[in-house]
Amino acid sequence: MSVILIKVIQFFVSLSLLVMIHEFGHYIAARIFKIRVEKFYIFFNPWFTLYKKKIGETEYGVGWLPLGGYVSLAGMIDESMNTEQMKLPPQPWEFRTKPAWQRLIVMVAGVFMNVVLAMIIYSGMLFTWGESYLHNDSAVHGYAFSDAGKALGFKDRDRILSIDGEKIGDAQEIGYNLLIADEDRTVELVRDRDTIRMDIPLAKLVAMRESGNYKGMYSPIVSPLIVEKPTFDSAVEAGYQRGDQIVAVGDKRLYSGELIRTELMEHKGKSVDITVLRYEADSLGKMAATEVVIPTAIDGEGHIGVELQSVEDVTPTHKEYGFFESIPAGIKMAGQEIASYWEQLKMIVNPDTKLYKEVGGFLSIGGVFPDTWDWYSFWRITALISIMLAVMNLLPIPGLDGGHALFTLWELITRRKPSDKFMEIMQWIGLFILFALLIYANGNDIIKLFS
Repeated sequence: MSVILIKVIQFFVSLSLLVMIHEFGHYIAARIFKIRVEKFYIFFNPWFTLYKKKIGETEYGVGWLPLGGYVSLAGMIDESMNTEQMKLPPQPWEFRTKPAWQRLIVMVAGVFMNVVLAMIIYSGMLFTWGESYLHNDSAVHGYAFSDAGKALGFKDRDRILSIDGEKIGDAQEIGYNLLIADEDRTVELVRDRDTIRMDIPLAKLVAMRESGNYKGMYSPIVSPLIVEKPTFDSAVEAGYQRGDQIVAVGDKRLYSGELIRTELMEHKGKSVDITVLRYEADSLGKMAATEVVIPTAIDGEGHIGVELQSVEDVTPTHKEYGFFESIPAGIKMAGQEIASYWEQLKMIVNPDTKLYKEVGGFLSIGGVFPDTWDWYSFWRITALISIMLAVMNLLPIPGLDGGHALFTLWELITRRKPSDKFMEIMQWIGLFILFALLIYANGNDIIKLFS
């Protein structure tokens, strides 16, 4: 099965589940308040429908346009724009005849179901797989940085302590806080055993994000090789000292003991320059790191005449959750994702961040699914998209749940119900805004695809 097909299948299974859950929220709330549900559709169906079946008063169907779905309620101006019904005398089973507080609940029920679904998925993931992450404190030897990281001012072996005063826990927070920035960042780090503060201008962060070079921008230095003692006279003469840390073989920078040993074997029987990091006291008694290049003869077994010691590996932190532990942890994770996505939305409307250029459509969303079917990744992405749908639907845009909820809240506060004509005009304005956003987001995808 091709990679593209696997991604497409995951995307449509995920989207179908999310749309069905969202619309089911509206459906069940409407039924609780005895509002007649005329249509329940997954995906939109302009001009024709892939499948439909009427059961009782409700027509259930599947549309062909995967831009969401809808529940059509009697006595409500919605996506169907059925205004003729609104000219008839109000009926007790219609949406418009129900109290404002009931209509408000029906409007936000879809968002509520998306949030609940995300909580359930996160709780299930924690119960099934637990939680694994690299704690920043585990990177005791600091990080190795790509050219993109060094362009921001980082140097290999920097240990990052905090960003804008916030202590780093999960190592992934480093990249997230640098990518999702709406102002200059101040990074506190340890360099050559000194604690320093480094200011990174927003312009640099935006340029790094736009270039796409942030992928693999930093990685923890794991299991470096330290010279325990020189064992050959030739090593002593070459200049090796106890405590030297090997950082390069030839012109290849290496921050893993395993990779260093492999590279030494590649040069067995030859001479090569080996770079070591050496800490020495300066004239003020302060420890400073310097790099020393040592021409080294490697014997036929890949040895360089010194006894090497691997220091501790960087190991991820893993936590298992029992059933009852996973529920509050899953709720907390959903709350963190909601807050994170809301911050990103605020950044999109900030022109200084230029994040509006990164807004993507269906190709971008589909592209985040893995190349092979992986249940952990599938559920994690599905939960995240569910959060995105919930937050997006709460935006006060006419046509979205948030727009309907806003007008209903206005009615509750002022005791004045907006006219049907006003609601019809707002619905058209909302549809125009939504289609403009869809065209813009998917247009960005197409431009990125061919650029």
